[in-house]
Amino acid sequence: MADGLDFENVVARYYEPLYQFAFSLTRAEADACDLTQQTFYVWATKGHQLRDPAKVKTWLFTTLHRQFLESRRRLSRFPHNELDAVSHELPVITPQMANQLDSTHVLQALQQVDEVYQAPVALFYLEDCSYKEIAEILEVPMGTVKSRISRGIGQLQTLLADELSAPRRKPDVKS
Repeated sequence: MADGLDFENVVARYYEPLYQFAFSLTRAEADACDLTQQTFYVWATKGHQLRDPAKVKTWLFTTLHRQFLESRRRLSRFPHNELDAVSHELPVITPQMANQLDSTHVLQALQQVDEVYQAPVALFYLEDCSYKEIAEILEVPMGTVKSRISRGIGQLQTLLADELSAPRRKPDVKS
């Protein structure tokens, strides 16, 4: 990069004002740190594209603000809920029910999960692939992999809970 625009100089010069701006947006120290760090990550990967070195400050603040808005959009689409607050939405699976399950039942239930979720769940839980590996295999973004695994597991839990709570029929015994 041009003289004065190397990464260390940019961080030294703009870290504090960017952090203060991030803190004013998030009102949380940890979130402000994350946002500032993400901004410098974007600078490290895309800063070389900046044509006018005089616009570094504007570029950084604009990037930080866009990162903040994106995080808020993501939070509204995928809200974080404490388990205690949404426990009524989770299927009830008692320890006795879990003991009744075997791998055959789980694999049969996995076949009933929507097709788009089957591969990510199988790769993650059966093949021990990382999110990154799954994203590469399926050629989808890592966020999509996480979402599909989460939704697939939700469907799988519902199917298994329904199966376990259904009354079992006794086999017909001929005398």
